[in-house]
Amino acid sequence: MRVEDIEQGILGLQQDQLQQFRAWYEKFDAEKWDEQIELDVKSGKLDVIAESALAEYRSGKARKL
Repeated sequence: MRVEDIEQGILGLQQDQLQQFRAWYEKFDAEKWDEQIELDVKSGKLDVIAESALAEYRSGKARKL
């Protein structure tokens, strides 16, 4: 299946079906994002960023939001 085929299918959805698709896709996308973040954390990919943030915090460069 090609992306263009999926796009055409989505364009043909009725409003209620489109809402159902949006809800499904939002959940699907959030789960994939969480999986990727978890893999990045486990692989150490985010260690440099975390250490940099902690160093800035320790040096007093952080501020309350």
